[in-house]
Amino acid sequence: QVQLVESGGGLVQTGGSLKLSCAASLRTFSLYLMGWFRQAPGKEREFVAGISRSGANTNYGDSVKGRFSASRDNAKNTVYLQMNSLKPEDTAVYYCAATSSGRSTTANPRSYDYWGQGTQVTVSS
Repeated sequence: QVQLVESGGGLVQTGGSLKLSCAASLRTFSLYLMGWFRQAPGKEREFVAGISRSGANTNYGDSVKGRFSASRDNAKNTVYLQMNSLKPEDTAVYYCAATSSGRSTTANPRSYDYWGQGTQVTVSS
């Protein structure tokens, strides 16, 4: 049974930083494209970041470019999201997702096969 487990969320002040982790029970983790998404109350799920199988390539949603950074450690079956210069509008539940299909990450949540349960990030003003 595939499990993705996010951790590292919490309450932080505007301008602060958090680092999220997502541990995967995927057998061949390095074969999966990984994505980070977020969803705020009353809003649609939003693409935050994607990272290639090797970790060499990343892409980001426009609202987080220059502030967030995705990375992965295939030896630890873990993907990370470093979030800097946090703003109140970054408040949301953050999810990691995995797919074995495709050549590169996509912002379309329907393209991902597995999802974590989410971790809450709250940025106070």
